[in-house]
Amino acid sequence: MQTETKYSMEQKHSMEQKHSMEQKNSMEQNTMAAFPERVKNQAPLIHNITNYVTVNDCANILLACGGSPIMADDLQEAEEITSLCAGLNINIGTLNQRTIPAMLAAGKKANACGHPVLLDPVGAGASRLRTETAEKLLKEVRFTAIRGNISEIKALALGMGTTRGVDADSMDAVTDDTLDAAAAFTGAFARKTGAVVAVTGAVDMVTDGSDMYVIRNGHPMMRKVTGTGCMLSAMITAYLAANPGCPLDAVAAAVCAMGICGERAFSRLNPEEGNAAYRNHIIDAVYHMDGKTLEKGAEFRKYRLEADGTMALSEGEQP
Repeated sequence: MQTETKYSMEQKHSMEQKHSMEQKNSMEQNTMAAFPERVKNQAPLIHNITNYVTVNDCANILLACGGSPIMADDLQEAEEITSLCAGLNINIGTLNQRTIPAMLAAGKKANACGHPVLLDPVGAGASRLRTETAEKLLKEVRFTAIRGNISEIKALALGMGTTRGVDADSMDAVTDDTLDAAAAFTGAFARKTGAVVAVTGAVDMVTDGSDMYVIRNGHPMMRKVTGTGCMLSAMITAYLAANPGCPLDAVAAAVCAMGICGERAFSRLNPEEGNAAYRNHIIDAVYHMDGKTLEKGAEFRKYRLEADGTMALSEGEQP
């Protein structure tokens, strides 16, 4: 009996050591630096049903970050293409009656395959068609992540808010003064949908309803380039596909990476260059993004969302 007890204690100690090591390894594997490297190593194929304004930019940003793009928005092939891919990016920026059924079919197929699915509700709140289509997608497809500006997310989360076409309304802007209120309804929306919600703008928020990253990377000139948000959505999908099991951290890593690339791109602009060159510099910066650059440049704080919607710094974060 004593021998059995000694063996059990030794076995328990060994198991505890193994569990502790597994936890340590898991934490090391999911440092910010690991996320872009996994994308480059795995080169996930991403199916994009996106708008024709930024379709080329989305393709190029996926290639730049290490992924591989394919575009297919016809109902006849949407499910088949999705089944071949590692992730699906649905963007409603140039919505029409032909592509809506393809979005729904592809989304359901991706769910059946266990692939991550992202919704970019471009212009939700600007028209009845966009808002109702986004709501229908949310009802019929399980989204891993939803990325939009504050006005788009507000329109879907609260049934209110206004958009300036596809841009956020200045009245909705997330500032230090409005951060707590924005975090509360964004967190509630994440819990309701079961998705990681990323609100991007001057201040970025990424939440799964329990924890929230507040990210302060980026540059104001990013607003002068059409499609930086669309490019980010495509890149997030690649990060999700290459980093299964940790969607919150994967989305936050992609948002930080894009923001850093916006900063680095601006630093490369010559005095005679403008927004066209800036767009190219962003893509170049994404191409050169690596784990070390991301880890060094990411500007974020991680919070825990309390039951009353307020934010508290997560363990390990300095006040």
